[in-house]
Amino acid sequence: MGNSKSSVAFKKDGGRAMKNSSSEELDSYYPVRPECLADVPKTRFKARVGKTLSERRWKAAFSKEGYLDIAGVLRRIQRGGIHPSIKGAAWEFLLGCFDPESTFEERNQLRQQRREQYAAWKSECQKIVPVIGSGKFITSAIVSDDGQPIASEDGQPIESAATTINSQDNNDAVPADNGDYDKKMLQWKLSLHQIGLDVVRTDRTLVFYENEANQAELWDVLAVYAWMDNDIGYVQGMSDICSPMVILLENEADAYWCFERAMRRLRENFKCSTNSIGVQSQLSTLAQIVKTVDPKLHQHLEELDGGEYLFAFRMLMVLFRREFSFVDSLYLWEVMWAMEYNPNIYSSYDDKRRPLLSELLYDDKPNDKHKLKEYGKFERNNLKTGAAEQNSALSVFLVASVLETKHRQLMKEAKGLDDVVQILGEISGNLDARKALDEALKVHKKYMKQAKKS
Repeated sequence: MGNSKSSVAFKKDGGRAMKNSSSEELDSYYPVRPECLADVPKTRFKARVGKTLSERRWKAAFSKEGYLDIAGVLRRIQRGGIHPSIKGAAWEFLLGCFDPESTFEERNQLRQQRREQYAAWKSECQKIVPVIGSGKFITSAIVSDDGQPIASEDGQPIESAATTINSQDNNDAVPADNGDYDKKMLQWKLSLHQIGLDVVRTDRTLVFYENEANQAELWDVLAVYAWMDNDIGYVQGMSDICSPMVILLENEADAYWCFERAMRRLRENFKCSTNSIGVQSQLSTLAQIVKTVDPKLHQHLEELDGGEYLFAFRMLMVLFRREFSFVDSLYLWEVMWAMEYNPNIYSSYDDKRRPLLSELLYDDKPNDKHKLKEYGKFERNNLKTGAAEQNSALSVFLVASVLETKHRQLMKEAKGLDDVVQILGEISGNLDARKALDEALKVHKKYMKQAKKS
């Protein structure tokens, strides 16, 4: 088996005296299995003194009471990402888990409340499927489509988990004559083995997941999330989003809440129906952007029956996880989140009324330059141009920038959609995250300028 979670996920180097780190040194925080080294993209990101947010800078950003200088933190992250030693802690703020204007004591209380809440939800799931929390996980179906337990070769229900929908043993967990609850439970049970199959495939090149307990933790977090999200449940691709949280945050409950906050941004991407796919709205936005900034390329793609931009589905679905090395994808995410940061994000997520997110994010627009610095660069540009409420994700402009850089090749060589897919597939491992984000901001600026004219 592989190493324990703590020893693999964090190589405590004391970022107090951070030096310029090579990509090889950063890779050592998330070691790759030797037999997989030739199969993973090369890491391009390097931590740099004066640019990357170091452990020393991170600690200095807090006041004595615990208030965080979010403007200074955002500035540093946007310049050079986050050092691995503090990545998880910083992500919790970027994703809206905590309010920068809260104290150490307030955050400790909130963290404890969330851990207790997660434990309660996990216990609820465990009553139905005992394998949850056992350090094991499921990769075979435990119930049939009609809710009947599926037995293993020895005649026993798989992993003792396949209780029937209205099992007498689960009277506490299952309200009597509750059709909606029964349907929810069945759909959840049917998803558990798919989660397990995806867990086995997720970041399998990393030493971290040689340890079955770490795989089981990822499965537990996704299983509990699927149980709590009545609308969407689990959809393939979520494991790619969740895995870094499990690796970065040593407490499982903290990883869950970080993932839950990330999904607040992304869950619409996973909302599929018989008539549409989850990322449809983003693909439509992408089409509009390319049509505006590069009409010739858009027309060419339309002639190839690619006007719906389905070839960009994977990039948007899992935020470029497949196009970059593990280290580079984390860097890409945190810089994007920093650029998109809105200081109202915590209060918007914490609002019990659950109004439209845009109503809360933009109902208190900043009037002074100091407050404006608490917004990320991308979000700040949106506020200045009056386009904030459109809420277009930076990732969409990132895809547009990739298409822009491939303009000449796509125009010359793409004779069909297969060619488009092949050309875009060539970017895997060959894309510089920093340059790609810079290009995305340029495309955004160009798009807003053109849109304003029309």
